[in-house]
Amino acid sequence: MKAARNLSRGEIEGFEFLLSWFDTWRIARELELGREAAIVFWKEAVRSRERSEWQLESWAEALRWLQAWLGICQRRGLKATSLPERVRNAMESAGARRGLAKTTRKTYRSWTVRFAAWAGSTERVMSEACASEWLGILVEKEQVSFSTQKQALNALVFFFKDVCGREEVVLDVRMKKGKRRMPVVLTKEEINWVLDKLEPLYRLPAEVQYGSGLRLAELVRLRVKDLDLDRGLITVRGGKGDRDRVTLLPQILRERLTQQLTRARKCWERDRMRDVPGVALPGALGRKFPHAGNQLAWQWFFPAKGLSKDPETGVM
Repeated sequence: MKAARNLSRGEIEGFEFLLSWFDTWRIARELELGREAAIVFWKEAVRSRERSEWQLESWAEALRWLQAWLGICQRRGLKATSLPERVRNAMESAGARRGLAKTTRKTYRSWTVRFAAWAGSTERVMSEACASEWLGILVEKEQVSFSTQKQALNALVFFFKDVCGREEVVLDVRMKKGKRRMPVVLTKEEINWVLDKLEPLYRLPAEVQYGSGLRLAELVRLRVKDLDLDRGLITVRGGKGDRDRVTLLPQILRERLTQQLTRARKCWERDRMRDVPGVALPGALGRKFPHAGNQLAWQWFFPAKGLSKDPETGVM
């Protein structure tokens, strides 16, 4: 856009702000660049708060300029892809090739997209010095937590090694640990008060999560075969670090979990009667056991109210 001859310097600066905002917003929601994404952006981001008329007119003109530019690219057979989007696609491909968990790939993509938007050019994105400078900004100016600093650092190291092909990566940045704070621990009465405020649909899952010490992702991924109600055990598969572990099941929940198992069985029976695809299977199990997803043992213990699209395969 900086090379556009039909825009003044002031227009270029104004358009850059809006189009950078739009691109970051669109990439985070994994929307294709085009008119449909611009319409959703205008409704959800721009119109989400009160704006002055001159802002709206300037931003609308920026989006009209973008649509005209996309039309030129289409007529010339060119693919319009921004630098942050190219970085995101490369990170997703490298992460899938390395077998990283979906949540890890998403986290790494998010950090490298932010870095690419800040860097602004291919040369700067591939510069370890620029990466060190950006990490320094996170530490010194934005003052993000130590765990967040490590997250961003790991994402950039992965980018330089697995996307850029560097054997050695040196990022010169001094990480800062914050001061230790005393954790806030709720009393038994406060826990019961919180649970009492939950809707009935979420009460039992929340009690399982609290009573068994599960992460949210571990809770929603529980399958029928993972709960041993007779012995009072839960097997957590593919937890943090892709590790399995066994944890205890609260005795007080067994009767209600038995009722939930009956509801999950009825959901499974309805699916079989309608001949819809079974649940998704992790890793290569779907190829090794193609019909296992239709079995009750692999059914989600807390199934959703309706069908959903598997993000890996696109199957409903």
